[in-house]
Amino acid sequence: MDVVEALEARRDMTCFVGAGGKKTTMATLASVLERAVVTATVRIPIFDDWVERVAVTDDPVAAVEGTADWPLGVVPEREREDRYLGYDRATVDALADLDVPVLAKADGARMRRFKAPNEREPQLPSSAKTVVPIASAHVVGEPLTEERVHRVDRVAALTGLEPGDEIRPADVATVLASDRGGRKDVPDGATVIPLLNMVDDEALAATARRVAAEIHERADVPRVVLAEMRADRPLVDIV
Repeated sequence: MDVVEALEARRDMTCFVGAGGKKTTMATLASVLERAVVTATVRIPIFDDWVERVAVTDDPVAAVEGTADWPLGVVPEREREDRYLGYDRATVDALADLDVPVLAKADGARMRRFKAPNEREPQLPSSAKTVVPIASAHVVGEPLTEERVHRVDRVAALTGLEPGDEIRPADVATVLASDRGGRKDVPDGATVIPLLNMVDDEALAATARRVAAEIHERADVPRVVLAEMRADRPLVDIV
């Protein structure tokens, strides 16, 4: 099994939430899929350097149908020098009718490595077939602070931690497995596949396997994927 198969991203719509590697994961998948559409329902940093072309358009379906450039990015507007806006969910849903894999960023994390969503997140289209909640394995053993964690208060509410407390494997698992965390607002029938990213040595792999075991105790997910998405061979393990 390769990373595309592990995340079930070879067809239909795959959405990415959480923190610690959404964009890198999307870039990795886009680079190995024969065709792929990259888009977002939220703001997304400029990603022109890892797709063949970005179409800034109000009609992403027409842009996809008329392209020979793969992978293709589609966005509605460039908001600032460093980021694009995302589409509303209904517009992204229309892409699901096309015979091409769609990779969609569905929340933000401000470059942190761990997060829990607020009341407005995630912005998941109803057509999502796979939802991938992500966390970095590097947060285990680190303090619960804004330096590493987006929405510290939300993580604290889910885990019982206090700001500054050490993040344990069970805490990461609790957030990723929770229907107020990584499984929040997942459409009926969609598959959730948690991803532990930045698993770049054996010690982190052992830690990530502990998190994966804790996730399986809390949620009915088919597998937990361990990866280092910047590596030539990103898939580390499947639990």
